[in-house]
Amino acid sequence: MRASIILQRGRKPRLEQGQPWIYANEVDRMEGAAEPGALVDIVDHKGKYLATGYWNPQSRIVVRIVAYEPVEMDLAFFTDRLRQALAHRERFLAASQDCRLVYGEADYLPGLTVDRFGSTLVVQILSLGMEVRREILLAALLDVFKPACIYERSDVGVRTLEGLEPRVGVLYGEAPGLIEIEENGLLLEVDIEKGQKTGYFYDQRENRASIAPLMRGWGARSGIRTQSRPVDQLPDDYWIQPEAGSHEAVVPVNKAGKLVTYPYWDGATVLECFAHTGSFTLHACKYGAKKVTCLDVSEHAIETAKRNVARNGFEDRVEFEVADAFAYLREQAKGIEERRKRAGGGADTSVPLGSGGRTWDVVILDPPAFAKTKQAAAGAMRGYKDINLHGMKLVNEGGYLVTASCSYHMRPEMFLQAIQEAASDAGKLLRLIEWRTAGKDHPQLLGVSEGHYLKFGIFEVRSR
Repeated sequence: MRASIILQRGRKPRLEQGQPWIYANEVDRMEGAAEPGALVDIVDHKGKYLATGYWNPQSRIVVRIVAYEPVEMDLAFFTDRLRQALAHRERFLAASQDCRLVYGEADYLPGLTVDRFGSTLVVQILSLGMEVRREILLAALLDVFKPACIYERSDVGVRTLEGLEPRVGVLYGEAPGLIEIEENGLLLEVDIEKGQKTGYFYDQRENRASIAPLMRGWGARSGIRTQSRPVDQLPDDYWIQPEAGSHEAVVPVNKAGKLVTYPYWDGATVLECFAHTGSFTLHACKYGAKKVTCLDVSEHAIETAKRNVARNGFEDRVEFEVADAFAYLREQAKGIEERRKRAGGGADTSVPLGSGGRTWDVVILDPPAFAKTKQAAAGAMRGYKDINLHGMKLVNEGGYLVTASCSYHMRPEMFLQAIQEAASDAGKLLRLIEWRTAGKDHPQLLGVSEGHYLKFGIFEVRSR
């Protein structure tokens, strides 16, 4: 007979509200015996059955719920859950061959993450209940997805909280080395062995696409306008080719009425900080950016970004910077202030100007998590305020700040507060254009606030 976990009388009804984690301080007692990782039934103080999950007495989360009816976590169970996860991706994603296939609790498979990169699956097993069933899980993955390779990247700190050692390596097939995936029509390189986490961050897919409207409509600021010109007045190799039989074509001209020969004359200038492998840079170029500055502190990441830019043919529009984003943003903001003082006659002009002072139409900030724990949230809020404060100073008047936080402990209201305080200190007015979270392959259970980690906002920036 299966052991039962009896919950305390005075606990909050978190389980009934959709939270699939049972904490140690919610448990009154266990009736019966079970090995760590085994399934147990969850019962309230009146003896009413509530759910079934696997337990781990070493973890603060002593039970992770897998079903709300008695089940066995056998091959049929895993096969059914994986097929449901696949069906969700096939319904909502145009290209499900490159996506997150399993997102833990949100796919009713707590402690399991599976990303698909073409014919390769990358797996993270994060809990004891999944660890003791890895062979059954492997068989189900092979049956449902039929991959050429399954690679494990269970090298994250959360495993230590479950009493587990890190594990990395091939579970099936042969590791393919670098993999090329497609996202929103762009080609990107993924390193499943040495890349961060599983090798790529799929959660921002839709958010990257959302910057498209920001990339065009900037030519008028330079005095460029369009007008009709006779086709026979255009160079034979001009980048705008008129329709067959047409005698006139609409073309861009500058203030002097001369033909503009640069195809991206209407594009934005863009700064991407914390670029990692350049995913936002690629999207900016795809959607028409004139020039992009791609910045990351990691030389290895920038080298990968360079290869991604090259494989998409954007080399002529991207410059790369290996630098600390905090220092770079401050340097540019300081340069702007120095130039402003000189223009007003309030600075010593005998002192050479620094290298800062650049501005962009769009500034993109997509940093790694600043708050790994609840205790770190206050310090993280200062960090988010700092980068957003200096970032918005570098946005041309009426341009856009694109900013994100992937720190769960930085709640949405805290993130917005940090941005608002930054705007106040910078003397800026912000208009919220778009507010987003993770993509559709990262679904969220309504009762699980822990899954709502990603915040993504687009703000128009104007001066007060």
